[in-house]
Amino acid sequence: MNIPTHLPNVNRMIHAYRVAPWRVQRQWIGGALLVVLVFAMVGALYLNVTSRTAIAGREIQDLTDAIAASRQASSDLQTQLAGLTSAVSMETRAREMGFRPVEPDELEYLVVPGYVAPRAVDLSSPSETQLNVLAIPPEYNQSLLDWMDERLMSARRFQ
Repeated sequence: MNIPTHLPNVNRMIHAYRVAPWRVQRQWIGGALLVVLVFAMVGALYLNVTSRTAIAGREIQDLTDAIAASRQASSDLQTQLAGLTSAVSMETRAREMGFRPVEPDELEYLVVPGYVAPRAVDLSSPSETQLNVLAIPPEYNQSLLDWMDERLMSARRFQ
């Protein structure tokens, strides 16, 4: 190989590489180690994300199980409450405490001046306020196709 002699720095550099070939090997090994390091970092990042996702999924399962257990306990308590407040149970406990049903001759009614008994609420609708189909304006009884047909007919009349 022809090396120009007027470049002393280049000449020394080429001579240094010929004398020490281990430098080139060191560069190749450094590059390979860099590639291995990059793959290891990507693998570690992947494992970190995967483990966090698995932990979050497990926490969701645990919370779902806790919700189901709470609902079951709530249903059990509602069932117990319904049993305790049933008419038969209430009457039995009242008798055990010494209460008894009242006799008609033991009742005493009080008249309160100015008190007006509330009227019963009538939720049924009177017959005169029921909607009549004929009382509804025709605009609300018309379908989209009827409306389009009417518009087309009126446009033909003006032509």
